Amino acid sequence: MTSPATTAGAPARADVDVVLIGGGIMSATLGTLLQQLEPSWSIRIYERLDDVAQESSNPWNNAGTGHAALCELNYTPERKDGSIDISKAVTINEQFEVSRELWQHLVASGRLKDDSFLSRTPHMTFVRGEKNVDYLRRRYEALGKHPLFRDLEFSTDRSAIQQWAPLLTQDRDPDEAVAATRATSGTDVDFGNLTRQMIDGLVGGGAQLRTEHEITSLKKTKDGRWRLRVKDRSWNADRRHHTVTAKFVFVGAGGGALPLLQSAGIPEIKGFGGFPISGEFLRTSNPEVVARHQAKVYGKADVGAPPMSVPHLDTRVIDGKQYLMFGPYAGFSPKYLKKGKYLGLITSLRLHNLTSMLGAGLKNLDLTQYLVGQLAAAPETKFHALQQFMPTAHPKDWERITAGQRVQVIKRDSDGKGVLQFGTEIVAASDGTIAGLLGASPGASTAASAMVDVLEKCFPFRFTKWRPELATVMPSLDGGVPADVSGISSAGTAVPESAFVHPDGVLDAAVYESQADSRV
Repeated sequence: MTSPATTAGAPARADVDVVLIGGGIMSATLGTLLQQLEPSWSIRIYERLDDVAQESSNPWNNAGTGHAALCELNYTPERKDGSIDISKAVTINEQFEVSRELWQHLVASGRLKDDSFLSRTPHMTFVRGEKNVDYLRRRYEALGKHPLFRDLEFSTDRSAIQQWAPLLTQDRDPDEAVAATRATSGTDVDFGNLTRQMIDGLVGGGAQLRTEHEITSLKKTKDGRWRLRVKDRSWNADRRHHTVTAKFVFVGAGGGALPLLQSAGIPEIKGFGGFPISGEFLRTSNPEVVARHQAKVYGKADVGAPPMSVPHLDTRVIDGKQYLMFGPYAGFSPKYLKKGKYLGLITSLRLHNLTSMLGAGLKNLDLTQYLVGQLAAAPETKFHALQQFMPTAHPKDWERITAGQRVQVIKRDSDGKGVLQFGTEIVAASDGTIAGLLGASPGASTAASAMVDVLEKCFPFRFTKWRPELATVMPSLDGGVPADVSGISSAGTAVPESAFVHPDGVLDAAVYESQADSRV
């Protein structure tokens, strides 16, 4: 492996070619791509906990939606003139298609054991009140013009909505204006299952996995390598600390990525900060309740609520068992990881990001007010939020679970102050030897596109050679017609490519290409 920053010259010696920090979906995806593109490269994964997929990729720490912008209203904002901006929704939908194309390839080639991580689950949006009904109608009309959203349905008819999701309409005030959209091509994704399968495939292909090993610092050496200080957290370790050198490092450590990139000292991280947000969900496994709701239903966020706090009532399929989950309820913890240190926020503060952090705080006082309100809310008040979705909900059927820790990216804006960045952000050194991912939603669902971006940023001289192979795996990367990957194997076993065909047939290539100007 030659240095990503050079095209010629003898490569520096290193213990390993590629180090992936964090055993989540991002590291698993990047490692999988690199192992296919450069099978001779050595890859090592370091995970600080005793197993992979225990933080953001754990199925109970995320919504598992398979974000495709089919139901999430924050991806289709209303412009000042009343029109609906669908550009972000189209982008996210395309990115999720790329992820599904990769997963299809891995299942078909045997690198994933099966497709049990993916379940067909309709995606719905449900709103109340005349103003919101009007907005949802205009959103439906705008999205319906794009072929990627061709199966989206809209209705204000309670009988139709009742057929789609009975718990939304039962015992609801008959005079209340309601509306819903539904996309039957939606999915539920168990990212924990998927991550474990991908890392099993990596290890089977020769990669090394080190659990209970924490990277505590990174330093660039004179010859262009990275020296990583590793702490062995296992109880019977012979020695607690050692170092490893690598030619390329990817920091896929979720909320832990920011302090590690700061430790690396790359100038590209200057100005970046992070605001941690915790939360809770309500969950039920009562079979009588679960059987009456087969959908992911997103509503409209409260004023000041961050996108990750949009309320939703979701069917979840975890390890083959169905649940319902409602939330999230926002909270606050200074930790950057659910199983991290309480000083996470404090220790991430630097002179170069204080202005960003303070500026973002002043610009988002409504968010602060929202968080304070959530923290102060009584349990009865929180449960009432569920009853607005599901009037028949009863407390005896539900339990509270703690959600994963999310870190909202804060970065400098054009005026030199800070702004909250809702989404994900790739931060890469100019020489391409290290990169990391910051941020939250849509996160895992767009992992394939995000990791292709990492490859392009960090390996520009090799990427031209890699792109044709990547395009055979993920046709959408080159602007082609997305592969039809919506079929689901109900048995959860390895499936042939034909099993992924969309139930409504393939996209018409001419129609899709005619919409190129609206695709971002």
